[in-house]
Amino acid sequence: METRVAIIGIIVEDSAQVERLNQILHEYSSYIVGRMGIPYRERNINIISVAVDAPQEKTSALSGKIGALPGISCKAVYSKV
Repeated sequence: METRVAIIGIIVEDSAQVERLNQILHEYSSYIVGRMGIPYRERNINIISVAVDAPQEKTSALSGKIGALPGISCKAVYSKV
């Protein structure tokens, strides 16, 4: 199965969704290479980047599930490798 490296950028505007977000990330934990979260207190948001190495359809599904959460924005950027 061919995999691609990608970064998923996540902006959390509704902190009530964090528990569900973490549940989704846990479902895909076998594909996650690393994760970095930055609380931006001045704007009352959280910025998260998640590095993944997964089949493109898995990354797409993960990004789609996260983006469907209310108060959360999400976008995936794929490497060419």
